Amino acid sequence: MKAAFLKKVSLVKVEDVEDGPLSIEDMPEPSIDPNQLLIKVSVCGVCYTDIDIIEGRIQCYLPIVPGHQIVGRVVDIGRDVKNVNLGDRVGVAWIAYTCGKCFFCKTDQENLCENFRATGCHVNGGYAEYAAVFKDYVYPLPRNIDDEHAAPLLCAGAVGYRALKLTNMVNGLSLGLFGFGSSAHIVIQIARKLYPSSEIYVFTRSAHHQDLAKKMGADWVGHPYEEPPKKIDKAIDFTPAGEIIPRALEVLNRGGRLVINVIRKQKSIELNYAKHLWLEKEIKTVANVTRKDVIEFLKLVENFGISIHIQRYEFEKINKALKDLKAAKVVGSPILRIS
Repeated sequence: MKAAFLKKVSLVKVEDVEDGPLSIEDMPEPSIDPNQLLIKVSVCGVCYTDIDIIEGRIQCYLPIVPGHQIVGRVVDIGRDVKNVNLGDRVGVAWIAYTCGKCFFCKTDQENLCENFRATGCHVNGGYAEYAAVFKDYVYPLPRNIDDEHAAPLLCAGAVGYRALKLTNMVNGLSLGLFGFGSSAHIVIQIARKLYPSSEIYVFTRSAHHQDLAKKMGADWVGHPYEEPPKKIDKAIDFTPAGEIIPRALEVLNRGGRLVINVIRKQKSIELNYAKHLWLEKEIKTVANVTRKDVIEFLKLVENFGISIHIQRYEFEKINKALKDLKAAKVVGSPILRIS
């Protein structure tokens, strides 16, 4: 089968049109353990976390096949797997495996498991024609969404939903979204359904992301350093930029909460206690997702129906997809068509 490998940490150079950090090569089709499934990959979403992996901000096993927003069909089943059939359409998210035995797993916090393994980081992911996955970490997908539009739900959507939950949002409070890429354009729609009386403000540098936010019903859209109509009560930061955190805290209302929805920042975060944190402001980070998050979110999507904006790339264009994502040229969610 063909797979896109990361063999060493390297920069995703947006100006380098001829080369890229991943190489597409032939490798044997993966074998499966008794508690695994083999999936023929149809589509895999491209996530900014993949750029963090490639550039070394997230430490992963190398060489590795990245990709953690996988959609495909089951083509082989381990002997210990029950309630799954050949041909089932399933999705795979960032959470690939947890031990089930540590304190965090036993207290409904499996995303903090001491032995957490991530898809496309600790086990080979979906930038390949086939992927071997553990049986308890696959999800049936909403029937009203095709493969291409389902892929972004598995990370951009699910982790965004977790971030929204962690804000402790209440209907009628204002919500600020910093950055408006793959995750935020899904979150705004879920927030509209769950909190219909709330105003939503979007902060983004990108002109085409600003246009998309307006089309999707944001109450106000502006540059991160523009002043919103009023202080925001809850906020989610989706950006890789460290300097956005102090800025978000400056426009956060007293007693407000900011949730950081990224694994790594590209630059350090510098805060002044009196200016940024005083008056009981809070910062919360998102670490991975639980299976419960994914299941809850997919059910909301099935019930509400949301619009998912995608930008398609053929498999051999994986490096272009990564470069476009880093350069903020993608409107919505980039996806790879594998087979």
